[in-house]
Amino acid sequence: MQQKITPYLWFDGQAEEAAAYYTSIFEDSRIVRVDRYPEGTPMPAGSVMTVEFELAGQRYVAMNGGPEFTFSEAISLSVGCEDQEEVDYFWSRLSEGGEEGPCGWLKDRYGLSWQITPRVLEDMMRDPDPAKSRRAAEAMMGMKKLDVRALRDAFEGAGEGAGARS
Repeated sequence: MQQKITPYLWFDGQAEEAAAYYTSIFEDSRIVRVDRYPEGTPMPAGSVMTVEFELAGQRYVAMNGGPEFTFSEAISLSVGCEDQEEVDYFWSRLSEGGEEGPCGWLKDRYGLSWQITPRVLEDMMRDPDPAKSRRAAEAMMGMKKLDVRALRDAFEGAGEGAGARS
């Protein structure tokens, strides 16, 4: 079944390169189709217009639309990670040539924002104990790449209590 909603990502000439880069990072990923601009369009005939690709089974289209629009943090792609090994892998690959940001956010080499998030953090933030979720949130706010062990320690209150504070 074809998915109902497909995100389009606007690039300035790097659509094919970006799609190849992203599909090299995620398992169960592939380039589906490359379409080219026809004669009589604002872009050179034969140049790449769109690249349809899948990342972990989710379809996207990268479009070479020109320099008019760029990515912003107003939209990001979130990668749910099972453990620190996955966090480290995706953080390393996607931040390569890009820019690290706070709280597990980064911009890749094309300026697209990503959130690299351990799934356990979602559980921590939903915990019925507000003190635990607050501690996890505070720990996250002080990080760039998220550290699962440090988040768990903060969540559990490790280091707090008698004699832990000066």
